[in-house]
Amino acid sequence: MGTMGGKLTAINVSTHQRLWQDVKFEGKKASGGFGCSQTTLPVVIYGTPAVANRLVYVTGYNGKVYALNTATGALRWVYPREGELEPIVGGITIAQNKAYFGSANGILYALDAETGDRLWEFRTGAKIWSQPAVSEDTVYIGSFDKKLYALNAATGQSKWSFETKGAIAATPLVDGDTVYIGSFDRNLYALNAGDGSLKWKFSANNFFWAKPLVNDGLVYAASLDGNVYALDADTGEKVTEFSLGSPVSSSPVVVGNKVIAASEAGTLYSLDGRSNQKTQLTKLAETVYAPLAASDGVIYVHTVKDMFYAIEARSGATLWSLTLKE
Repeated sequence: MGTMGGKLTAINVSTHQRLWQDVKFEGKKASGGFGCSQTTLPVVIYGTPAVANRLVYVTGYNGKVYALNTATGALRWVYPREGELEPIVGGITIAQNKAYFGSANGILYALDAETGDRLWEFRTGAKIWSQPAVSEDTVYIGSFDKKLYALNAATGQSKWSFETKGAIAATPLVDGDTVYIGSFDRNLYALNAGDGSLKWKFSANNFFWAKPLVNDGLVYAASLDGNVYALDADTGEKVTEFSLGSPVSSSPVVVGNKVIAASEAGTLYSLDGRSNQKTQLTKLAETVYAPLAASDGVIYVHTVKDMFYAIEARSGATLWSLTLKE
């Protein structure tokens, strides 16, 4: 996982130990002034790293992408080789041996995942903060120009675009023949994946920032209004809503037949839209913005204090925790 302090940490979840020494990323040098020596600045990492091809891929706010060996942490390649792009906020997506990511310069890039060579790029009308989604031969990306784009994953040629009334920072969700995307216009949209036509939209009281998910025929959409909405996936009709007490910007996960969501205030809940049940699992009392992760009945939470928690999904008990600070 990446940290606000510019480090990449690899943890063995069985032993709770680091697999290799933390990799530190450094950006542009800052002048000390009055003739003082310059110092390098840590690279803030906002996007979630991706793992594929025995490599871990990391996007930096310094406008660079790094690929490192998963076994040793050794650097395989960096893009661009010289200089840097504008800040990269969203994560990177690996599919079909390509690495897709967007930059604040408004461009979506496709790189060869093995070598880091640029294959193609597509320019939108404003900055990109979202992470691309790839399904079969199509890559989907949202932009601050208020549009969601569907592109040919091999060539970058545009297939269609859909315009909302607000910037798009959320990561699209593709489920079957439908693309779900949240917008800063406070709407969640369900679009036909083939042609971009509107199936339905649902309005909330604040932005949709987190990536939605589909479970048991329901779309769970987290909003900055503090609610997670459970909607019928086919019609968009609201089945129920769950108030989490503070904004929800962290993307939820599915564990078993339950949806696990975290509020920005650091409280984790288990949600079941079919039975309209909400169960508080734990209260970390630390701010949570990062998306949740889950595996084998364990939820992993990264807080803004750079603490990493492993929470048992069934009981809410903290199994272990680890500080990622120096």
